[in-house]
Amino acid sequence: MPPPGVCLNIMKERYRKDGLGTPENPEKFYQQDFEYLRQYFIIRGRTFVDEMFPPDRNSIGPGILSPEEMERVEWIRPTKLVQDPYLIVDGVSRFDFAQGAVGNCWFLASIGALTFQEHILKLVVPLDQGFQEDYAGIFHFKFWRFGKWYDVVIDDKLPTIDGRFIFVHSKTNNEFWPALLEKAYAKVCGSYADMNAGNVSEALMDFTGGVHMTFKLKEAPPDLWELMARAYRSKALMGCGTPQGQTAANTVLPNGIVEGHAYAVTAVYQVTSQGRVVKLVRLWNPWGRGEWNGDWSDKSPWWQTVSVEDRTNLLKIENDGEFWMSMEDYCQNYESMDICCLCPDFLDGSSSCHWASSFHEGRWVAGTTAGGCMNYRDSFWTNPQYRINLHKMSEECAETQGPNNMLVTLMQKPDKRNRRLVSNLHIGFSVFEVPPQFQNQRGKFPASFFYSNPPVAQTKTYLNCREVMEFFRLKPGEYLIVPSTYKPNETASFLLTILGKNETHIEESSSVHHVEITKPTITDNYDGEKKEKLFRQYSDQYEEVDAEQLQRLLNENVLEGSSPETGFSLDACRSIVAMMDLSVTGRLNGPEFIRLWKRVVTYKTIFLQTDVSQTGTLSLSELRNAVEASGIKVSDDILNILALRYGRSSGHITLESFICLILRLDCMAKTFKQMSDGKGIYLRENEWLYLTMYS
Repeated sequence: MPPPGVCLNIMKERYRKDGLGTPENPEKFYQQDFEYLRQYFIIRGRTFVDEMFPPDRNSIGPGILSPEEMERVEWIRPTKLVQDPYLIVDGVSRFDFAQGAVGNCWFLASIGALTFQEHILKLVVPLDQGFQEDYAGIFHFKFWRFGKWYDVVIDDKLPTIDGRFIFVHSKTNNEFWPALLEKAYAKVCGSYADMNAGNVSEALMDFTGGVHMTFKLKEAPPDLWELMARAYRSKALMGCGTPQGQTAANTVLPNGIVEGHAYAVTAVYQVTSQGRVVKLVRLWNPWGRGEWNGDWSDKSPWWQTVSVEDRTNLLKIENDGEFWMSMEDYCQNYESMDICCLCPDFLDGSSSCHWASSFHEGRWVAGTTAGGCMNYRDSFWTNPQYRINLHKMSEECAETQGPNNMLVTLMQKPDKRNRRLVSNLHIGFSVFEVPPQFQNQRGKFPASFFYSNPPVAQTKTYLNCREVMEFFRLKPGEYLIVPSTYKPNETASFLLTILGKNETHIEESSSVHHVEITKPTITDNYDGEKKEKLFRQYSDQYEEVDAEQLQRLLNENVLEGSSPETGFSLDACRSIVAMMDLSVTGRLNGPEFIRLWKRVVTYKTIFLQTDVSQTGTLSLSELRNAVEASGIKVSDDILNILALRYGRSSGHITLESFICLILRLDCMAKTFKQMSDGKGIYLRENEWLYLTMYS
């Protein structure tokens, strides 16, 4: 049985800190270990069949094949199709393969770009596998997914109809790296059908995990070609897309360009024609055919105006899907372009001072940390907040620095297994300068801060896409970055990436590095005699109460007559007894009960005071105030866990749940403080608290 979810989260966080999820030490997708499985099947003389992505109709997915075609599908290993299968034949090239039945030109355009960068290709397509040595019908590929690298294992059974591949296939009949790479990515997406339609940026990121920038070509900066040239020299992957036409079909226009289609940018070059400099872009159509027929196309007369050397080196007249066009025509005919590179130095062309990056995983949770955009100022402050201290750049770096010094990207993580079922929220972020009077502020900045301090940078608009980004300049100082969804109370996880050339210190403003506990003001209208009388009324002959007696006492006196079905449960009372039973008898004596009662009355008072909606329950936003009024400061992560653990399906928290919550949190936090002397405890503080919430 796998560990519970919270335990898994703790384990994954530790593994991440220990280097798991890096290209050298990727996480195992579905916990499948390639080397172990390969050796297992080699020893037994069998070939691997992937139970996690089985050769059946579910792995193909809906909407691609008709029912009749689906019945004719046969999954065949390359060893049954050809006599001498190879993973790679004579190196890799963008001309090796052609698109199949699924509309994943965005993925294939990214593969086309990938073939130019051998160092990245070897990372994605490990060369420790093949059909010759140690063959067991098992292969593996590596992809970056939302902050971590994964090693994805597949079998080599490929879907065919009448012996022909349904999906991507190599033009060399015994080469299989394109088909197997596509199958591995289909597994990551959920099925082949889940690869239908997408943006080239998605696969570019998943191949590199690098620095990503996207540009709307109608709003392209004047130096875009120069930036593309630097990216090309830096061995970046580049892709682009055309606008969608009046229909969803990929219509071929009279000029040869395909509507709603992804292309790879394979080169940029500058030539001299008739005494003037012309900036050119080379593109590749993943269909492997169909080209631009305008200026600088294969048969354009403009090629006769350049030097023989340039014409010989650049021009290749062949209908292979690759062509040249001018930068002006490129911006006119294409809608957007993406650049993805392992090294971000292409951003300003300077390698004397390197860019530094930091990654921060976070989550918006409805009611607690999902405050919406700045249109909702009363709740905006509840969003996750990240504080940045931007130091002054050295003189050497400042001399070569471009106009911008910070790139911020915000990526939302999917909450569905299948890519086609993912519905992206509208996301964005705002950057605020922290004025001197707020520089000693600890914890989250309150709503009042955002009323009086406008953002100094922000996303131009909130977009319902996987990732948004902005490239801008900030002067040295303190700043606050607030990522958010457009509307409040929308739950999603995200990855915030901050890239800068200045020395930068970043921390989450809501983080509490140690649990702070201050005693709340005790509100107890019961004098000592009344408490003792109440205790004797429910205690046994030994003047003790067990869990059942405590349950009746609390329901009749705190909840004013609630039944066990709607009030304090027996399990909750057993937990309370365990926390307050200092004598370890399984019961509460008089002093132990008095100590408990003071807390119960105080927490009830806090509950009633913070229930401003007067519904008899706490909303998740009211919960934050109630926890802080109880004298406990916790991070956003812990607050989200509290809401999940103790809230109803509606998200509201009852009085009895709140009392149990605070009693447990207070008890366990104090226990941690007493035990955290380095001798008797292994769990870190946040780990202890996570387990506390779910124990």
